Amino acid sequence: VQLQASGGGLVQAGGSLRLSCVASGRTFSYIAVGWFRQAPGKEREFVAGVSWSGGSTNYADSVKGRFTISRDNARNTVWLQMSSLKREDTAVYYCATGTIATIRQTSEEYAYWGQGTLVTVSS
Repeated sequence: VQLQASGGGLVQAGGSLRLSCVASGRTFSYIAVGWFRQAPGKEREFVAGVSWSGGSTNYADSVKGRFTISRDNARNTVWLQMSSLKREDTAVYYCATGTIATIRQTSEEYAYWGQGTLVTVSS
């Protein structure tokens, strides 16, 4: 399966962005999807995940209450709505999927990765 992430850009602190992740090559309707991010000089970290049905979501503590993950399996698309953005949210954001229906928070459990989209939050 191929993943295409998009929607990143430059935004002021307090602003919002919506990232999209579109799958092709194979449906990911029965597989969990996660968003990760990697800031300069830091390790990749889990941001949010959604189960195969969309009925279960999970968030890193640092983004709870500000980010919302959702999906539309008919459109093979997952979104990450980001609000109240902070400078520390600046990073390259990646969507990922694998072969498991439930959410995982470790990058090693995801086999397929998008190319990443850069989010820059300015003060």
